[in-house]
Amino acid sequence: MFFAKARGLVLVGKGVSIRYAKYLEAGKDLIVEDYAEINCLSKQKVIIGERVSIGKFAIIRPSNIYGGEIGEGLKIGNHSNIGPYSYIGCSGYIEIGNNVMISPRVSIYAENHVFSRTDIPMKAQGVEKLFVKIEDDCWIAANSIILAGVTIGRGSVVAAGSVVSKDVPPYSVVAGIPAVIIKQRS
Repeated sequence: MFFAKARGLVLVGKGVSIRYAKYLEAGKDLIVEDYAEINCLSKQKVIIGERVSIGKFAIIRPSNIYGGEIGEGLKIGNHSNIGPYSYIGCSGYIEIGNNVMISPRVSIYAENHVFSRTDIPMKAQGVEKLFVKIEDDCWIAANSIILAGVTIGRGSVVAAGSVVSKDVPPYSVVAGIPAVIIKQRS
């Protein structure tokens, strides 16, 4: 695969696409399931910790594969997972901590399209790169959306189908559209 660095066993499923692998650093026991796509072309690389799994049909995309500006990148901590059919848009920098569970069909976006001008198409106005940080020991339940500029505090739970548009304090349970705190875990 010619990764920038691989510290142990890497299991790659059928139909997996890993583009620009020289920008990927993988820890021990990385599992990339069938038909996942990882585009690693980014300023800060795609850095994956130990015992991480990336589910079937998941997409990690810091840069548009058809040209355009290079994205910032992604860091995934140890013992974390990206669920099947999830989308990680790391044009802005995304950091996922240790022991984070990301369920199926979760979308994380670290950018927003610029659309302030009306004299040119929105597509031609570019994007504003931000960040997303998911701290250690979080659970992001199925079909949730995490928007740019958000930090999800340690030990938090994002309920299924939620849209997180603001920071989540540590040990919180949030739900809804937009997500609001429904209880504290501590």
